[in-house]
Amino acid sequence: MTSPDPAACACFLIAAFILAGVAQTVWFATPSSRTLALPLDFGLTLRGRRLFGENKTVRGFVVMVPAAAMAFATLSILVGGGNPEAARLWTLSPLQYALLGGWAGLGFMAGELPNSFVKRQLGIAPGDASRGRAFLVQLVVDRLDSGIGMLTALSVAVPTPWQIWAVVLTIGPFVHGAFSVVMFHLGVKPRLA
Repeated sequence: MTSPDPAACACFLIAAFILAGVAQTVWFATPSSRTLALPLDFGLTLRGRRLFGENKTVRGFVVMVPAAAMAFATLSILVGGGNPEAARLWTLSPLQYALLGGWAGLGFMAGELPNSFVKRQLGIAPGDASRGRAFLVQLVVDRLDSGIGMLTALSVAVPTPWQIWAVVLTIGPFVHGAFSVVMFHLGVKPRLA
């Protein structure tokens, strides 16, 4: 067994989450998804402020976890002629890739929760941006949090060298930003912040 190539693995992850992001964007644009717009914090508060707010809902998890699982499994079959080792990826079966993708999707979604919690406790409304110098910090954290969550989950399951982290956290924010713009234009996301 050869070691996975960090660049190949990073490209795989970015491609898989682009596919999962497309699925999530399509899902969010459907009226059916709105029935699952149930807040993850169930309206609970701390210090009189919501834990995560109205924008962190069940509907995101319901699509991202299976969409990432399907994207991982599908790409693992398509790249390298169905031979992940030939594509210099992790040597896993399609089923193992599906499980890894679901786990990564869960990490991706969970990675946004600490940031949402901090913003609610600072009095920043869901979808709003902080003012002044904190705006840039918040923008960076908003673009990195889900990637860090996904990479943390992956690191528990498969070898994830620092080079994978570097590539994903460099390219990922641009992809995340592009999806924010698309979701805004579809009327799914109220603001681009």
